[in-house]
Amino acid sequence: MTKADLVNVIADKAKVQHRQAETIINLVFDLMSDALKRDERIEIRGFGSFVNRAYDSYKGRNPKTGAVVEVAPKKVPFFKVGKELKELVDVHNFPRPGVTPQPLVDDGDDDDES
Repeated sequence: MTKADLVNVIADKAKVQHRQAETIINLVFDLMSDALKRDERIEIRGFGSFVNRAYDSYKGRNPKTGAVVEVAPKKVPFFKVGKELKELVDVHNFPRPGVTPQPLVDDGDDDDES
């Protein structure tokens, strides 16, 4: 799913204009980016969490020339999937008692009745 796909789904499901859905998505992503820039943790219950991981400097190798280069220390955003999402995606390895795995297929019908 791309960002454009996400905007389209939100506009459709929330019954808002495409421009409003795009503004909402951009705002959420901007707020998350700003929080990570401030080195804050983002936790979305049932989905997962985002944190920055710090890496020390190290000696790397230029793959083209083979020359040894010093790689500067850096921080990289890292996503850790939440338990509920992990179970939803990998339902055959994490079955819940009494729950039959259902395929996540959108039949195009907006009503919830079968």
